[in-house]
Amino acid sequence: MRQQAVIPIHSAAAEGPSLKLPSLPKGDFYRFHAMVKPSGSQCNLDCAYCFYLHKEDLLRQPKKSRMSEALLEQHIRQYIEAHSGPEVVFSWQGGEPTLMGLDFFVRVIELQTRYRKPGQAIENDLQTNGILLDDAWCNFLKQNNFLVGLSIDGPAVLHDEYRYSKGGTPTFERVMAAVALLHQYQIPFGALCVVNRKNAKRPTDVYRFLRDQVRPRIIQFIPCVEPLDFRTAAPGSAESSVTDWSVAAQDWGYFLGRIWDEWLRRDYGKVFVDQFENVISQMFGHGAQKCVSSQICGKALALEHNGDLYSCDHFVYPEYKLGNILQTHEGDLAFSEQQKKFAYAKSDTLPQYCRSCSYLDLCWGECPKSRFLRTPDGEAGLNYLCTGLKQFYAKATSARAELARRLGVNRFPGAAGPAP
Repeated sequence: MRQQAVIPIHSAAAEGPSLKLPSLPKGDFYRFHAMVKPSGSQCNLDCAYCFYLHKEDLLRQPKKSRMSEALLEQHIRQYIEAHSGPEVVFSWQGGEPTLMGLDFFVRVIELQTRYRKPGQAIENDLQTNGILLDDAWCNFLKQNNFLVGLSIDGPAVLHDEYRYSKGGTPTFERVMAAVALLHQYQIPFGALCVVNRKNAKRPTDVYRFLRDQVRPRIIQFIPCVEPLDFRTAAPGSAESSVTDWSVAAQDWGYFLGRIWDEWLRRDYGKVFVDQFENVISQMFGHGAQKCVSSQICGKALALEHNGDLYSCDHFVYPEYKLGNILQTHEGDLAFSEQQKKFAYAKSDTLPQYCRSCSYLDLCWGECPKSRFLRTPDGEAGLNYLCTGLKQFYAKATSARAELARRLGVNRFPGAAGPAP
C-alpha cells in the first residue's frame, strides 16, 4: 500500500484529551494486539453460539453502539505511539464491523497515514460474516491491503445449523457470494470455522469443503465452548455445564485428528491450517504462534466502541476492564500491573495434573476461558477440552519423526540424540 506524506505524531493534536506518552517497558520492541469492536456487540446476524451478542445488556451498551471519530483517532494515535516495532497490526472485529460503513474505514486509513511513524508498516485485518461485502467494499479492501477473516462453518447443511439472520433465515448462500467476491478481487482471506456440536462429527466434510470450495489462504478452527452461565458470568466457574451447541471434548480431538491425517498425507506445505502450523512450531522449538497454547497470554486485548479496554476478547466482563483510553493511555493499560497479573495467571494457576502432563509444553492449559472442570484429584482449573487435546497431541507427536525428515531436522529441541 502506498502511503501519503506522514505527519509526525506530535505535530498535530488528536481530537480529544491530551494524554502523555505511555511508560513503555524496556526492550527492543514494545508490542501488543487490540481487537477493536467499533460497532460494539451489534451484528446483522443472530448466530446461536455467539458469545458476544449478550454483551449489549451485560455492558449496558446502547442499542446502536458506534465508535465516534474522536475516539477512533485517539485509538489510532495511542496504538501507534505504544508500538516501537517496525509493524503495527490493527484488527477490526465485532459484532459485525462492516456495520460501521465504508466511510468509517476510509477515515481509518487517513488517520493511520497521519500518525504512522517513519519506516513503520501499518497492517489491517477485518473479521466479518461477509453479508455486507460488495464491489465497493472489495475495491477498498484490495486497494488498502486488508486481510479478511470470513466466518464460515462448512457446507450449507452445517453452516446454516447455527449461523442465521435476525429473522432466522439461512446465510450460507450470502456467505458464498462473499467468497466469490473475495476471489474475484484477489483479496487474501482466511476462513474462520467455529467447531460446534454438529460439524465436529463431520471433520473431513468440513475440511474438504473449505479447502476445495472456499479456498482461503488460512484455515482456522475455533472450538465452541460456552458454559451455560456465559451470558452473566465471567469464564472460570467451576463445574459449569456447557450449552447444547458446544463441541464435546472427545469430538474436538476426533475432529482435529481426522483432518490432521488427511492434511499430513496430501496437503502438508500446501494448505495452511493454523492449529497444525502452531503445534509443529512448538514441537520443533520455535514457540507458540497462538495465545491459547502459549505459556502466558495477555498480549491480545479487546477495545470497546466507547474506549473501554479489556484483558481479552473472551474476558469482556466488568471485572476484567483495564480502564478507558480517554483517561489512560492505551499503552499504559496494556502493560499495567492488572494486565500482567492476568497474563501470568494462565500458567501460575495451572493444576498439578496439568503441570505433570507430558503435553504441557504444547498446551499450557489452553485458553483460560475454558478451564472450568476439576482434575481427577478434585483440583479446579482443568480445561474442558483436555481429553480432546490429548487425543490430538498424541497423534501430532507420533508424526514427529516424519515431520523431522520433511523439515530436514536432525535433532529435536532439547534432545540429546538425533531425531529417530
